[in-house]
Amino acid sequence: MPLRIGVNALYLIPGGVGGTEIYLRRLLDSLAVIDRENRYVVFTNRETSSDLVPSAANFVYAPQPVRARSRPARILWEQTGLAIAARRHRLDVMFNPGFTAPLYPGCPNVTVFHDLQHKRHPENFRWFDLPFWRVLLHGAARRSLRIIAVSEATRADLIRYYPFAAARIAVISHGVEPRFFEIGRHRAPENFLLCVSTLHPHKNLDKLIDAFARFRAAYPDFQLVIAGLRGFFAESLERRIASLNLAAAVRLTGWIPREDLYDLYRRAFAFVYPSSFEGFGMPVLEAMAAGIPQACSNIEPLKTLAGSAALLFNPDNAEEFSAALTRIVSDDALRQRLEIEGPLRAAGFSWDETARLTLSELRRAACYYSKCHRSKSSS
Repeated sequence: MPLRIGVNALYLIPGGVGGTEIYLRRLLDSLAVIDRENRYVVFTNRETSSDLVPSAANFVYAPQPVRARSRPARILWEQTGLAIAARRHRLDVMFNPGFTAPLYPGCPNVTVFHDLQHKRHPENFRWFDLPFWRVLLHGAARRSLRIIAVSEATRADLIRYYPFAAARIAVISHGVEPRFFEIGRHRAPENFLLCVSTLHPHKNLDKLIDAFARFRAAYPDFQLVIAGLRGFFAESLERRIASLNLAAAVRLTGWIPREDLYDLYRRAFAFVYPSSFEGFGMPVLEAMAAGIPQACSNIEPLKTLAGSAALLFNPDNAEEFSAALTRIVSDDALRQRLEIEGPLRAAGFSWDETARLTLSELRRAACYYSKCHRSKSSS
């Protein structure tokens, strides 16, 4: 029997939430490809247009009268208006791809945890945001029948901080768009290093700029392009760039259209990802698929994700960091090996497979919930 699946996209601010937007868009597209049977009701906010929702006949656009930029209003609506809408649509399961969930939707929740940075690094959060993260994510972990972690590292954090949820966690990684493999076949490298990252403190971009300044002393023709959402650290990074006289050499693009990002991947000489904390690391996977020689942090989950298909370095060691930038540009044998190994490694990740595994969790939650209710009714 087909399921009625709700998708809680109230958190989504186009161009304003970083990688979780790409995650949801790609996942919905793949669900539309693999599943023509179940009905999906996609609950959006005032900022998000119908272009989020696939055009397949079994997908329904259900805009809600709330703005996500007003976090208190969005949270209140998620717990009240969305819960009412879930009952009105007689949902069998609610899928929450952005950390938080309605606590009483009248159906089981399946919630995605991309990371637990608010637990691991609370210093990276504004004081007035942190209580929301603590309360809402704890509540989502408590009230979700199934929990999806995007990596083994995130699963380990979930078990550490929410041990009561350990038996309900499934690890389902991100996929990678086929477009990136096409980019790899048409690359035209230019003299710039590319980093795709939100400008937040844990992305370690201040140390990247410092390392680039040392690197550029030997390679003055190279530039650095950092493409991603302007986050809490943007102004600090701009001041650092100015203090090092790198204004003409370092470009912060902000959030850019996807086609512009593809073009940067196509033209980058090398890719660098210096993050000090990650839940998954989608840009690392994209760079591998595009066949770009890459240097990235030797932290989990990046170390497991990249394997031998990237040059790993300690992001807290300034000398090792700078040496990695030099080697990824100058070591021709290494570059040739990574250009080959990257796409081979990335080929194991598919959004269609992510969609299949996610749908399996949705079915599992709906089936278990239904059996429990039938059992209670018959007793």
